[in-house]
Order: sequence, then structure tokens, then C-alpha cells
Amino acid sequence: MSKMSIKPLADRVLVEPAAAETKTSSGIIIPDSAKEKPQKGTVVAVGSGTKDNPITVAVGDHVLYGKYAGTELQHEGKEYLIMKESDILAIV
Repeated sequence: MSKMSIKPLADRVLVEPAAAETKTSSGIIIPDSAKEKPQKGTVVAVGSGTKDNPITVAVGDHVLYGKYAGTELQHEGKEYLIMKESDILAIV
């Protein structure tokens, strides 16, 4: 992983979403219009936390998050989500 130039503030986490599935388990190709937004990804950067709530995820953790969690952004040609740590449901 390269050094990330974005540093989230407080209890925010920067996540790189996993790629959307292009085929079903039986081999059927899913068209772009039917693809679902992925709900898992890899933590790329974390904030320093708050006085009352320290950050519990670390860079490199694979996480599950809510369907509408975070704000989408692009940086250096890649898609990322920035969200509060509380939007993360689980570490996989």
C-alpha cells in the first residue's frame, strides 16, 4: 500500500470499497444496471479518535458497513468512502 495523503479527522475512517460482483456463483454475468453497491472494503486511513471514543479499527482491516454509509469521494483516480467509525458494522 502506498502512503495515503488523506488523513481523516476525529472518529472518521477512509475505506476503499471492494469491487462489485460481476458474476453469480453459477456463472451468470450481472449487467451494470443490476449490480449492487458493495458493503465491504478495506480501511485505508483512520483518524485519531475522540477523547471519549478511541478508534478500534486499523489500517488494513477488512470491514462491513451499512448500505448507505459514508460519503463517496475520488482521489488520484480511485473511489473511496469516508465515514464515521460507528457506521462500520464489523471487522471481517
